[in-house]
Amino acid sequence: MTFPFALLTSPEHQQALPQSCDVVVIGAGIIGVMTAWELAKSGLRVVVLEKGRVAAEQSSRNWGWIRSQGRDPAELPIMAEAAAMWRQFARDIPEDIGLRQTGVAYLAAKPAEVGRYEDWLPNAKEHGLSSRILTTKQTADLMPKAAQTWAGALWTDSDMRAEPWVALPALARAAVRDGVIIIEGCAVRTLDISGGKVAGVVTENGRIAAPEVVLAGGAWSQLFLRRHGISIPQLSVRATVAATEALPDVYQGGAVDNRLAWRRREDGCYTLAPSGFHELYVGPDAFRALRGYTKPLLADPLGTRLLPAAPKGFPDAWGTKRDWAADAVSPFERMRILNPAPNRAKVAKLARDFAATFPELGTVKIKTAWAGMIDTMPDVVPVVDRAPLSGLTIATGMCGHGFGIGPAFGRIVALMVRGEAAGYDMSRFRFGRFTDGSTLVLGPNL
Repeated sequence: MTFPFALLTSPEHQQALPQSCDVVVIGAGIIGVMTAWELAKSGLRVVVLEKGRVAAEQSSRNWGWIRSQGRDPAELPIMAEAAAMWRQFARDIPEDIGLRQTGVAYLAAKPAEVGRYEDWLPNAKEHGLSSRILTTKQTADLMPKAAQTWAGALWTDSDMRAEPWVALPALARAAVRDGVIIIEGCAVRTLDISGGKVAGVVTENGRIAAPEVVLAGGAWSQLFLRRHGISIPQLSVRATVAATEALPDVYQGGAVDNRLAWRRREDGCYTLAPSGFHELYVGPDAFRALRGYTKPLLADPLGTRLLPAAPKGFPDAWGTKRDWAADAVSPFERMRILNPAPNRAKVAKLARDFAATFPELGTVKIKTAWAGMIDTMPDVVPVVDRAPLSGLTIATGMCGHGFGIGPAFGRIVALMVRGEAAGYDMSRFRFGRFTDGSTLVLGPNL
């Protein structure tokens, strides 16, 4: 069982490395691609450098939800912009990215869970969302083919879904049409720093001069930053996902209860994932940062399983180099695509749980399964800020929420690079919040 997109198709973006540009973007996930596209629209020369493939890692391995529901209050106005951008993409891009407004439901097994959802509702009202609490009967009406009875649900009918492995490559092609240069299979080894400022990057294929660099490296960001004496408490957790064989339509949108999450796909299958379950490989960075993760671990003690060591070559594996020369092979070249194996026991349970929820489906067969490494932060919100190094902007730690909100964060990062106001209060996402004495405020555990 392997991930079906990036490992099975040929590289699409290959050309010679230019000698210079205005901005280098490291990483061709949703944040990197959208940042580059927004910068190119303003007339800047932008080069996206990707060690592996466009959308090969978490940006195409996620659930495909485009949701406002359950987000941190600081993200909600940004998500509203992102939702509008997604709708515009669906109108303008010639390819079908699978965008559908089908709603998202958080299903409550017990009344206490409904209370947690009610606590979040004032955020929705403040930002004009359609979110509401459904009664037991209303939830049954929403899921008429389910055998399960839920105490209620948090429901946002305006939330959407799209196909990540289709959408992001299509967005990348649109960015290229607007002048962005994307080079796959070209790892950035180090920043080129001169006079205490960014002067460009050194890649496996040579140097490219640029006064501005954006790091959107997902699970690899902390490793890259530490090589340059910059540190953030970013860790990555393994999340298992599966796709069923084609099944009858039992529900069109995205939903999650205390056992599993599911989403209807455009190919007639369902994407399934364990509810609230991740696995953390304890490596050097995790060992150093675990103290900072005490609050989230205590808030959800059963949600994260600790594993003793990451596979060879992973960003936080014990044997992964933390320092290397600019003219030496880097860890990013040794592992082009971070492709963790799925948790097979969880995959089998997903099929059983989905069949138990919708008995009319009969035996649910799994077509394929995969896993992704979700870059996360102790307070469950990302870092989107200028770094303490002139010329460097960081956008990482999306905590599994990046696909939906990525277009708007890309626009914000582009504004930061150009020295313009973001248009939002970005203090929640600042780089220095973990070292300036601020109290850690956890994002909603929804």
